[in-house]
Amino acid sequence: MTSFQKQLTLPISAKELFQWHEREGAFERLCPPWDPVKVLHKDDHIRDGAKVRLQVKGPMGIPMSLEVIHEGYQKGKCFVDRQVKGPFKSWRHQHIVEPKDEQTATLTDLINYELPLGILGNIGGGQMVKKRLSQLFHYRHQVMQHDVLLHSLNAQYNQGQKLHVAISGASGFIGQALTALFTTGGHKVTIFSRSTGLNTRVWKEIEQVPKLDDIDVVIHLAGESIAQRWTARKKQSIMNSRVDRTQALAQAIADLKKAGKPAPKALICASGVGFYGDCSHDGTKVDENSPLGQGFLAEVCQAWEEACKPAREQGIRVVNARIGVVLAPHGGALAKLLLPFSLGLGGPIGQGKQWMSWVSLHDVVGALYFCAVNQNLSGPVNLCSPTAVTNTEFSKALGRVLSRPTILPTPPFALKLAYGEMAQETILSGQRVEPSKLLAQGYPFLHTTLEAALRFELGRVKLSNN
Repeated sequence: MTSFQKQLTLPISAKELFQWHEREGAFERLCPPWDPVKVLHKDDHIRDGAKVRLQVKGPMGIPMSLEVIHEGYQKGKCFVDRQVKGPFKSWRHQHIVEPKDEQTATLTDLINYELPLGILGNIGGGQMVKKRLSQLFHYRHQVMQHDVLLHSLNAQYNQGQKLHVAISGASGFIGQALTALFTTGGHKVTIFSRSTGLNTRVWKEIEQVPKLDDIDVVIHLAGESIAQRWTARKKQSIMNSRVDRTQALAQAIADLKKAGKPAPKALICASGVGFYGDCSHDGTKVDENSPLGQGFLAEVCQAWEEACKPAREQGIRVVNARIGVVLAPHGGALAKLLLPFSLGLGGPIGQGKQWMSWVSLHDVVGALYFCAVNQNLSGPVNLCSPTAVTNTEFSKALGRVLSRPTILPTPPFALKLAYGEMAQETILSGQRVEPSKLLAQGYPFLHTTLEAALRFELGRVKLSNN
């Protein structure tokens, strides 16, 4: 039997810390993006007898079933996950919550496990398992610390009042993480979707906006992907997918306000740093006060933000969240780059001088949460790290994290041949964006340096016990 223990002290009461674990979304927040699992079944509580069935990656990346049962539940103090079926010979994970004082609590994760095949299993996989556990619990505790900090800001701005938040585009990798963040804070989340589901209101026809009079904040993320070859038809579809639904949503909110009925207090609508066009080759910084750039993406962002006008004119707080390049191994640009860079085939694109305004998945989700709870934020808000990098710097950092060379530059003509105008505006162009409003309001970035963000999102943090 081998033991692993990790302890964390948090500035919240033991009661609040235990409640965090009991709320919907806690499991999702604690699952690292670099080690994804597929949930086959999950009971909605952690009391004795609750079961979770997952599909996980086993040796050689082969999918395996994992089933755990909860036991040893002591409200406010402890609960246990025990493996019933899975890759370990045995596995027992105790979550122990203890108060240090009224406003501080300690979480102890204590795991006792046995590998299969006895001594051979320990020789072949013992160190690998310890390293994987170290990365996993570093990740989990960092996420929990940041989440607790964000939830404390809601207490600061809203006196702890819980919000009813509606999210469109919740099935995407940003929307899923954002939903889990809100629910672990005790907020209620309703999903606006084209299809039915749990806690969902169907929004199929654009004009038939779902019920809004019981919603406090709407976060609108839905829109067709821009990562495709742009034909004239596709460009129109990309534009319409953003403008038409945003306009209908903003008008529905405005109509409620004009009629004197309860209406959402805020509309947080996604946009992009593409608003500024290609403005990075000379190293010039841009922020929320900078003018509109040129190109199709700039036109899309301008129209997207303009579609919020009906709500804004009725005094609704509107935030246009200009999102940078989101770093996540299971979605967006980083997911597409992992294979070639892992094979040692990565490198700068062209001369590599174009700037990249990146943001970690956890900070884009945290910043959206911050925009929702902080009434001081309105208008355009840049959601990106304060430390943009050039494409060459990005390539070198990703290579260091993956321990791979980055000496094979990608010729621009190949990208233009494959993706046309889309490549020119999204890959060969860039912006050096400053998140001035987030900085002025004191948003607590989890990641301000690129390499730290990449290591965190990819499970490759340098730890002393690795």
